[in-house]
Amino acid sequence: MKILIIQQKMIGDVLTTSILFEALKNEHPNAELHYVINSHTFPVVENNPFIDKFLFYTPEMEESKSTFLSFLKSLKKEKYDAVIDVYSKLSSNLMTKFSGAKIKISKQKWYTSHFYTHTFKEPKTPKTKASIAIEHRLQLLKPLCNSIPEYIKPKVYLTPEEAERSKQFLLDSNIDLSKPIFMISVLGSGENKTYPLPHMADLIDTIVENTGGQILFNYIPKQIDEAKTIYNFCKADTKKHIFFEVFGKSLREFLAITHHCTALIGNEGGAVNMAKALSIPTFTVFSPWISKESWNMFENDSSHVSVHLKDFKPELYEGKTLKEAKNNVFSLYKSFPPELIIPKLKNYLKQF
Repeated sequence: MKILIIQQKMIGDVLTTSILFEALKNEHPNAELHYVINSHTFPVVENNPFIDKFLFYTPEMEESKSTFLSFLKSLKKEKYDAVIDVYSKLSSNLMTKFSGAKIKISKQKWYTSHFYTHTFKEPKTPKTKASIAIEHRLQLLKPLCNSIPEYIKPKVYLTPEEAERSKQFLLDSNIDLSKPIFMISVLGSGENKTYPLPHMADLIDTIVENTGGQILFNYIPKQIDEAKTIYNFCKADTKKHIFFEVFGKSLREFLAITHHCTALIGNEGGAVNMAKALSIPTFTVFSPWISKESWNMFENDSSHVSVHLKDFKPELYEGKTLKEAKNNVFSLYKSFPPELIIPKLKNYLKQF
């Protein structure tokens, strides 16, 4: 059996969808499994032992119809038996159609259902602590698997060499591995998914005051101005604990550094999902317009904890949709000051 799984776009989505490969290999050990992903997301699934081949959707394909058409034709030559389209947008609809597979699986949408042989509604409430994101993906296996696990945790596969290099990098940067190290997800994937910068500084102050821990910032070079702004908002004593120049210059470097951290704390997004896949504890601040139920994977009130404005002020969401919350996100952030979060953060930090 030859199966294609399609999951484009965000790093967190690509990592989460990788659970399907482990489940399929468990039931069909001889199946050949291919994964279509955006090329920039490859590092998060690199070395995954359950994936036989990666196919990359590139920026050139987005810009050139002829380049994309060539890619579609290459899919047709693979002669797949089944396709699981987790992304379910126009580009993946076309990939599914060109694949020629007899079994075509995706989420249920009235305007694309004719592309597929099996479609499934996304759950509205989670049945387990795995989250809706995990549960929805696993149900897509029903046409192919007789035995579907209740949940599978996404995993990142670092090599021993990567772990050792990052350890030496931290030591060379005067990081004390015997003391707590906190990776801070200081910025979200966009402004509307980023806790206000001065508020994030208040949370970092709280971490240092309660643990004396060493602080690392997760940012990429083009975000240095925003990261520096947060640093400047921090108290003078807090700044002594921040190793601002110590950061991963690539996604694999970030993963390897996070592997040595005590916990990751900050904005919800790919960094949180990656930390969980590395079995690193997390404390997550959700944007007011993101569904916590969809992405609070494996929350357990101890090692993995999250906060959402809706937890504190549910009345702000009565009769409102997430789309309306997105349109009003900056006003909602004003209703989500650090004072709401800090008591729960302090309690979380007691374990370290």
